[in-house]
Amino acid sequence: MARKALVVWGGMALHTPERSAHVVRDLLEAEGFAVTLTPDYDALGAEDVGSNDLVVPVITDGVLAPERMARLIEAICAGTGLAGFHMGLATSFRASVPFRYAASVYWVQHPGDIITYRVDVTRPDHPIMAGIESFEHTSEQYYLNYDPAVEVLATTTFSGEFHPWRKGVVMPVVFTTMHDRGRVFYSSLGHTADELMAGPPREILRRGLLWAAR
Repeated sequence: MARKALVVWGGMALHTPERSAHVVRDLLEAEGFAVTLTPDYDALGAEDVGSNDLVVPVITDGVLAPERMARLIEAICAGTGLAGFHMGLATSFRASVPFRYAASVYWVQHPGDIITYRVDVTRPDHPIMAGIESFEHTSEQYYLNYDPAVEVLATTTFSGEFHPWRKGVVMPVVFTTMHDRGRVFYSSLGHTADELMAGPPREILRRGLLWAAR
């Protein structure tokens, strides 16, 4: 039986959520997943959400009713994987404390907006990063607040060119963690769908999705 994934998109048009959700669907379907793709946030809190092996919110901000959020968190705790990139997880459902705990990451700034920065692979032995070398990337360099429990797989260092008081800060770009029995994957790459069409950002996302799925 094919594994099941739920991909829910919405929020800020700048992030091309629908196109990006289609990228996720294509990656998962190529790996044999049966994918449900929807702009209906309530699907994340449906009574059967726990039947999914993976949920991927491609969402900027948004609101989910507390009882639906509770079902989503219960599903993750029971083993449904949670994966996200860029705005997904880092900005999704900002006001929900239970989701913030599960997501393990919160976006706070991108100094300089679209710039070229370096992504340094710190765990080349991890299956998500195996064979991927450090690379230059042009996008928003995300400054994050994150859970110290995460396992960092790649980082970026802030030059201080735009915010001198943050010069030299080393920030996660890719990480994994657990939320009870649920695997959690996050990559800050992927400001728009165009960034996910080829190269390391796409391959990191593909592997991360597979890693997170039950």
